[in-house]
Amino acid sequence: MRTWIRGGVVLTPERELTHHAVVIEEGKIVAIEPEGVQPGPGDAVIDAHGLWVVPGMIDIHIHGIGGADTMDATGEALQKMAHFLVRHGVTAFLPTTVSASRSSTWMAIRAVESYSSTAMGAQCLGIHLEGPYLNPNYSGAQPPEHLRSVDPQEYQEWLKSEVVRLVTLAPELEGAPEFISAGRTRGVYFAAGHSGADYDRMMLAVSHGLSQATHLFNGMPSYHHRQPGIIGAVLDCEAIIPQLIVDGIHLHPATVRLVVKAKGPDRVILISDAMRATGLPDGQYSLGDQLVEVKNGIARTLKGGLAGSTLTLDAALRNALQFTGLSLRDVLPMVTSVPAKAIGLNHKGGIKPGADADIVLLDGNLEVSLTMVRGVVAYRRYSENSQP
Repeated sequence: MRTWIRGGVVLTPERELTHHAVVIEEGKIVAIEPEGVQPGPGDAVIDAHGLWVVPGMIDIHIHGIGGADTMDATGEALQKMAHFLVRHGVTAFLPTTVSASRSSTWMAIRAVESYSSTAMGAQCLGIHLEGPYLNPNYSGAQPPEHLRSVDPQEYQEWLKSEVVRLVTLAPELEGAPEFISAGRTRGVYFAAGHSGADYDRMMLAVSHGLSQATHLFNGMPSYHHRQPGIIGAVLDCEAIIPQLIVDGIHLHPATVRLVVKAKGPDRVILISDAMRATGLPDGQYSLGDQLVEVKNGIARTLKGGLAGSTLTLDAALRNALQFTGLSLRDVLPMVTSVPAKAIGLNHKGGIKPGADADIVLLDGNLEVSLTMVRGVVAYRRYSENSQP
């Protein structure tokens, strides 16, 4: 039996298609048919009239949400995150660690190894290790007591795990280029973050395979016209894709516009960097083994520094539209096809034959009406649809 999504405006995201249906079978998109082609006997039909039909969003940097956190290191926490994320149009994610002890980091990796995604929640794509090989001078909310030198004995064990997909590190640390080279041979991707690397060190890291920058402008030195550093390297180098936290707190809207103009929407990734308080009331919560105060939706350490966010990726999409003045078609790749390609996935982030049937229906306010994960409806909001 096939499932047909009919009547909506399809953003692939490269093309905008009206009067077309997306046809799904066994978890895959098998065709995009003009509206004259009819479903077969027994096929299911999802009515998307008045809605945008877009690829599922992909969050490659999320610590926690809905009371759960990657560092809980349990299948129950990952499942809770997965179930919460589909309500916000996220169909795939990389649970993200904070710097921690060797044992705690391994527990988080093992939890992801043993976790089996269900179609009723977002798919776990592996794990993003943010730290512990970071610069203590730019630690931000990363616990300084857990930051350490690059350790080949430790990271070689990580690289034996098939779930380690992305690592954030400070490229200026001794041994970092060698780690990047070793990781790339195993299909692991690398981002510069919590770092004071100068421009030349960034270019050296790029030559070894570094391809992203974690939450650009945060956890790194400010831009200087004679010492461009990480920010200058990212804006100058085509090979580096920045991750941005577009919550209106971490970055001024003009900064978001500047980066998108400099890089282009097809070279920018929106992330949530969300922590466990996301979707919950203000109060005190943990991020790793440290206490975080959430007030007016802003998460800070007890010393006053920003500690992740309470942002969701659908809200980031809406903010990016408002901040940049671009169209939905222009902004959509930053939460779909760009993060997919940035971690080597060709079967996600787009609506095309052969791709996973990860699809989201958005109303005219870009609120999530329905989320489908690998061909199964994982979330449906029953309300009157607004026109796109």
